[in-house]
Amino acid sequence: MDYNGFDPGWQMAGGTRSVKIMIAGGFGTGKTTMVRSVSDIRPLTTEETLTQASADVDNLIGVADKQETTVSLDFGKIGINDRLVLYLFGTPGQERFWFLWNGLFKGALGAVVLVDTRRLASSFRAIEAMERQDVPFVIALNRFPDATDHPIEEVRDALDISTQVPVVACDARDRESSRDVLIALIRHLKERSDVAVESR
Repeated sequence: MDYNGFDPGWQMAGGTRSVKIMIAGGFGTGKTTMVRSVSDIRPLTTEETLTQASADVDNLIGVADKQETTVSLDFGKIGINDRLVLYLFGTPGQERFWFLWNGLFKGALGAVVLVDTRRLASSFRAIEAMERQDVPFVIALNRFPDATDHPIEEVRDALDISTQVPVVACDARDRESSRDVLIALIRHLKERSDVAVESR
């Protein structure tokens, strides 16, 4: 896909529009991986080594091999085209760091919620946060090598999300796949904006 030809309809005369986007999800769903894979700049990450001391605090079920974890945020930047730049803020996934989310969401235009289909329950908190704060979002099903390939509508039903919320499959390790997720989010935001204008 040629992203230089993508026009979200938000271009500003003689300038570039910058937009804050959140990358959210449960513990170990691939948020840092997505920011790293898609960022045009060297991303800022706040990963620390998981130690035995966290074993009684963090739920490591399904992610026992995970060696590092985000303790504050991840930050990256990607230019979709010459008129639109996205600033990406990845949230920490562990419950003990959820208090940081409210501050991170200030000023965000939209969000990607990464989901590991092997552990759907790990993403419920992120989805609830989007709905509570009224942040438009898309669901990105991160393809893990040992995950069963479930039909998207089946996952939508399991997550109990509206049919208005786009659900897309992705590989957070792959730059093009991650860009496709961001494009899906921008299109979703544009469609919501158009509907709001028409209803006035």
